[in-house]
Amino acid sequence: MPCNQQLGILKKNFLLLIVSLFFLGCSKDKINYQNPYIPNYPVNYVIDLNLPQFSQLQFASNAKLITDLNVGANGIIVFNTGSGYTAFDANCPNQYISDCSQMYLKGIKAVCPCDELEYDLFTGSNAGQPLSMKPYRVEIQGNLILIRN
Repeated sequence: MPCNQQLGILKKNFLLLIVSLFFLGCSKDKINYQNPYIPNYPVNYVIDLNLPQFSQLQFASNAKLITDLNVGANGIIVFNTGSGYTAFDANCPNQYISDCSQMYLKGIKAVCPCDELEYDLFTGSNAGQPLSMKPYRVEIQGNLILIRN
C-alpha cells in the first residue's frame, strides 16, 4: 500500500475518532446554568403525587412552592405544564438570597417580592430580564417526581 494512501486512511480514522468523541461528550440531560446570585446547592427531592400536599400537581397549570429544609437556595417551585413538569429554584433570579428573595406563586407565574417581576413557570423566563429562573432536572417514575440538579 502506498504511503499516501495509508496517510489518507489514518487521517479519516482520526477525524472519525474526534467526531465520535464530540458527540459522546454532549449530553442533552445536563443542565449547565450559572447564576451569580444563586449558589449551586445540591438538589435531590422526591415528590409522591399520592400524598395530599402534592395532589394539586396532578392537574395542568398547577404549581407548588416547596420550602422544606435544604431544598434549593430558597426552596423550589414545581409546575405541571400539562405535558410534563418543570422545576425551578424559588430564589429570585436577579437577587441575592435575602428576606425578600423567595418567590411566590401567582397562577402560572412566579413573582419576586423584591422587585415584583413575574416569571413564566412554563419556561422560567421574563422577557425583559437577562437571567431566567434556575431550572432543575425533572424525571417522572410512576407517581413520583424526581427533582435533581
